[in-house]
Amino acid sequence: MHIHIISVVPELLESPLNHSIMKRAQEKGLLTVTVHHLRKWAVNEYGQVDDYQYGGGAGMVMMCEPLAKAIDELQQERKFDEIIYLTPDGERLNQRIANQLSLKENILLICGHYKGIDERMRQLYVTREISIGDYVLSGGELGAAVLVDCIGRLIPGVLNDETSALTDSFQDDLLAPPVYTRPAEFRELKVPDILLSGDLKKIEEWRHEQAVQRTQQRRPDLLEE
Repeated sequence: MHIHIISVVPELLESPLNHSIMKRAQEKGLLTVTVHHLRKWAVNEYGQVDDYQYGGGAGMVMMCEPLAKAIDELQQERKFDEIIYLTPDGERLNQRIANQLSLKENILLICGHYKGIDERMRQLYVTREISIGDYVLSGGELGAAVLVDCIGRLIPGVLNDETSALTDSFQDDLLAPPVYTRPAEFRELKVPDILLSGDLKKIEEWRHEQAVQRTQQRRPDLLEE
């Protein structure tokens, strides 16, 4: 999979994309992430990529020309399956969306900044708009990092145990059940006997029951959906 990211502040993406699982995914050649500095396509020698918004009001807007030039140039190199704009008013990211996107070959992410991008860019280029939550960040870079991580870990071969991703929370519209490791007793709290029984069928039944119970208690909306 190839993921390209257009950003005004690419430095914000350096740490999330170059450590842990995302680093290993790229080292294995299963994922390629390329970050492009939008100022490369600035409208002048001062690196301008934003301007005042028509109609007045606080906050600057990312201009059409730099972003259009960037996308046009990148599209000459490859055809993108999705051009995604990270924005608070996009559809809220969930595991279903992550699963869908993990099947794509080429994705372009646009990180909003300031008051966002010129609306015409959304009309001309963007195929999907995604939000990571009902709140506002300083820019789309953190949202892009979250999206890359939740997509990248689903690519076959990225995780050492591929079944791990299949048992994560939300994969089956349930929260994950409680998990335990050694020691078997800690500060008078014991691991449930069923997990020590060795009976795999009963353990799976217990885990499913716990997942349903936890979802009912914490996220009943998932069961309603």
